[in-house]
Amino acid sequence: MSEKDRDLIAAAKAGDRAALERLLRNHEGAVFRFGLKMCREQEDAKDVLQETLLAAARTLPEFRGASSVSTWLYTIARSFCIKKRRTGKYAPEQLQSLDAEPETAAAVADPARGPEEDVAGRQLRAALDDAIAALEPMYREVLVLRDVEGLSAAEVAEILGISVDAVKSRLHRARVAVRERLAPVLEPESVSGAPAVSEGCRDVAAMFSRRLEGEIDAGACAELEQHLQGCSTCRGRCEAIRATLAMCKRMGDEPIPAPVERAVRAALHQFISAQQG
Repeated sequence: MSEKDRDLIAAAKAGDRAALERLLRNHEGAVFRFGLKMCREQEDAKDVLQETLLAAARTLPEFRGASSVSTWLYTIARSFCIKKRRTGKYAPEQLQSLDAEPETAAAVADPARGPEEDVAGRQLRAALDDAIAALEPMYREVLVLRDVEGLSAAEVAEILGISVDAVKSRLHRARVAVRERLAPVLEPESVSGAPAVSEGCRDVAAMFSRRLEGEIDAGACAELEQHLQGCSTCRGRCEAIRATLAMCKRMGDEPIPAPVERAVRAALHQFISAQQG
């Protein structure tokens, strides 16, 4: 836990209302982004954010600091996201099962449209949003927490209540699935007459993801590098994974829409005032 969070918690528990509001504001962006990725609609994400912050304000006296504030808040937010999925009217028409063969992503935007860089960037962002949304929730939440919000595998495991090994397994499968759906945008030549991926290349993308997490030894790294030097198809697939991770990281810097921020902060301020008044 950061020293800033620790100081704000101590002040908030001592009755400092402003400290409590600052503490929760410092983390509201991350909670909103998580809610938006999991629920997919801004209004639902706003509800998740507001309910999470109010629950945190109500239960702060019980928080003992065994985990970080962000881990605590994500855990609360996840419970509200699950409730939204169970009761909400919105759900994706089709979720991508990672037990099936990956789709060839004909549904993502055609990279030939819009020569201007900003247009292409918006198309790529939309394609990435769609690819993440198509994941089953158990894979989507791991990818969002690890690759968008930058949590460690151990922190993700704590939030989800699963082992670190399970987190890593889901993460690699999610990354490969997202890469497959983005292939027509990131690797247009790979879907226009290129040969199918051979049996020997099938696990290379997942191995590359594992290498990025520091999970394979020096010998396996050397074998992977040797393969990539001689296989342009796998090299392109792995570079696409690297590009996808860079885009995910940039998502983690996106602010809350101003109307959402104002509404949630007003509700939080009113709640805290009523609790302490």
